[in-house]
Amino acid sequence: MFGAICPKVGKAAGLVLPYCNTAAMSLHLAEISAAVVPGAHAVLLLDQAGWHLSEKLEVPPNITLIPLPPKCPELNPVENTRQFMRDN
Repeated sequence: MFGAICPKVGKAAGLVLPYCNTAAMSLHLAEISAAVVPGAHAVLLLDQAGWHLSEKLEVPPNITLIPLPPKCPELNPVENTRQFMRDN
């Protein structure tokens, strides 16, 4: 599952795909790009998964990717959810 949300307006874009790889991430970025208001620019905070930062990734011109530092659950709430699932 790939998902993104704009906290300012609450608009979301997401895809359910059979694989997590560079091709799937490129499709997700295209989906986000299409949802961005014309003239606006999206900034995505990402963990450092290989498919998030691959040189082969097709990043649309209206999106900037910002990788988070490794192992920083305080900046990436999804990490807290994963840890809760592991513990329980």
